[in-house]
Amino acid sequence: MPNPTIDTAFVQEFESGVHEAYQRRGSHFKALVRSRSGVKNKTTFQKYGTGVATQKARNAVIPPMNNSHTNVSVTTEDWYAGDFIDDLDLLRINHDEMQASMNAGAYALGRKTDELIITAAATTTTTADETTNGATLAWATTCMVTMGNNDVPDDGERYGLIGWEQWGKLLALQQFSNSQYVGTDDLPFAMGTQAKRWMSIMWMPFSGFARSTNSTNFVFHRSAIGHAIGADVNSTITYEGTRAAYWAMNKMQMNACLIDTLGVIKCSLKVA
Repeated sequence: MPNPTIDTAFVQEFESGVHEAYQRRGSHFKALVRSRSGVKNKTTFQKYGTGVATQKARNAVIPPMNNSHTNVSVTTEDWYAGDFIDDLDLLRINHDEMQASMNAGAYALGRKTDELIITAAATTTTTADETTNGATLAWATTCMVTMGNNDVPDDGERYGLIGWEQWGKLLALQQFSNSQYVGTDDLPFAMGTQAKRWMSIMWMPFSGFARSTNSTNFVFHRSAIGHAIGADVNSTITYEGTRAAYWAMNKMQMNACLIDTLGVIKCSLKVA
């Protein structure tokens, strides 16, 4: 029977593997939104108002802008993803089972991270639907115009995460994929199918949206969504003698909130 005190190297390998897998492929949205780590149960994201310049008479007091200060609070939630690893399986398959468990736990928590952020983003009241044709040039232009009219900063941090069906529709547009329109440096095929900047928005395909007749997609600015992290992904391993297996527990403490509805566009797009 294995020693109940698990070998240190085994534990370290598993923990580092889960963290690496989570950072590499676990979440699409996490790196694209405003994050705050070390949150103790609850945190507040500040939203600063827009100032207005004024004049003053000679020697008069300069009138203050009195910018509005609002905030959005979010309370973190605990999430777990655990599984058993049979100790004899480790001997048979030379740690493949451990690697599979690492990935499964990390990806499960990654999908939950995206789900939390998507749920927060979906509370926006700014929309740009196209339920007849899906992603089109006119629809993408509407998203760009909406961002501009809402004074969303054009600072390289506007993102569009869309379903693979919508990505395929954009690829069919010459304005999106033809070098005569976008130049050779910005062709989507040059970088694979992972990302492409177009109309001041970084577009990326994402498989996590529900598919039916229509799917909900998002165009947003990083500062418009808040992601609170109480505890990043971490793992613990214990040996369960009655099961002759290791219990690998992966857990995190996170949640998300919508900070500015003007900076998030929810788009219902036709799938088929």
